[in-house]
Amino acid sequence: MTPSPSRFAFYMAGLQVTINGRIGVTAEDPASCTFKYNGNMPLTITEVFGYSPDDQSPLVKEIRTAGTCPFTSKRCIKTFRDSGVLHGTCTVKTPSDEEVICCPKRLYAEKYRILTDVALEAFGPELEAVIPPSEVEESKGQKGRAVAFGSGWGKELRVPKSGDQKGSYSADWILALISEANELIEFVALEVQSMDTTGDYQPEWCSQMGVPYTPYVAKKKKKKSSNINWENVNKRIIPQLLTKGNVFQRENLCRKGMFFVTPTPVYKRVIGRLGTKLSEFPLQPSGLTFRYYGLKPSSAPATIRELAYEGQYTTTVENLKEAFNSTLNLPPMNSITAKIQKALQSPKKLKQKPNEEKETSISG
Repeated sequence: MTPSPSRFAFYMAGLQVTINGRIGVTAEDPASCTFKYNGNMPLTITEVFGYSPDDQSPLVKEIRTAGTCPFTSKRCIKTFRDSGVLHGTCTVKTPSDEEVICCPKRLYAEKYRILTDVALEAFGPELEAVIPPSEVEESKGQKGRAVAFGSGWGKELRVPKSGDQKGSYSADWILALISEANELIEFVALEVQSMDTTGDYQPEWCSQMGVPYTPYVAKKKKKKSSNINWENVNKRIIPQLLTKGNVFQRENLCRKGMFFVTPTPVYKRVIGRLGTKLSEFPLQPSGLTFRYYGLKPSSAPATIRELAYEGQYTTTVENLKEAFNSTLNLPPMNSITAKIQKALQSPKKLKQKPNEEKETSISG
């Protein structure tokens, strides 16, 4: 079905399309916009620009048209690679009905509440305020202040690598407890991590948003259906925690170690990947503290769902390294050999069934 052109509102030199206040697609010729349903929707989008795709209240329409992230009050940066369409997807649901936050900015809800949560956990109930660097001087003389260095509050603090190595080490946030005289007392590092997706979910997005979909890049190769990129747990998240954890445990004033704030499903995947139960420790310089969050149910239109704190677990960098490098949770012996033999005997490649979870790979 192709929506009637009369329902469209074209602007920006005819390059962007909206339908009833919903952001649409980019097209040089509006008449070329056609709706396409691909019949295979492994991911369901549950939040766009902070609200349900079904929310058609005036406020939400205004936010979508402006392309504003409601959690940072800045323009959203999430676009589809092929078309450049600003899609603003915050949260998706997997075929197993597991809701996963797929944009780290979503974790900055409630005026960056997670910063206060972590600061209170690290510095105690005497903490009175978490402030940006710009307010340090004007608040001098006040007790219980923690300064947040991070995106949007003050630049990330980077430490160059040793020797001739290029690059630098940093955390998403540094929370620094300061005295009444603005002297550093102690600090903690904070990483904020959601989970990205694989494949292309632009058709699903267009379908749910009621927006026309036209493929923008002609490719002979069929696009993969969308799913959560759980393999990043192995490739990126755990190695990153080990590297940065080692950096911060060598800092004399980093007395509570490093915090890792993440959606609950990501935390579960990290623990599941390790294949063994980590040992629990108190907060300490070599500590690595997982704090995980979900989302509370929606209550009313034009209302952002609150974060739901669901738990915390502290281990150490060394304990995480031992678990990651352990021989537990490995596939059966000679399983790769069996796979090769099966592939040699089968002339046709076995196709993955729709919505079927991929087998765990053994890459990096």
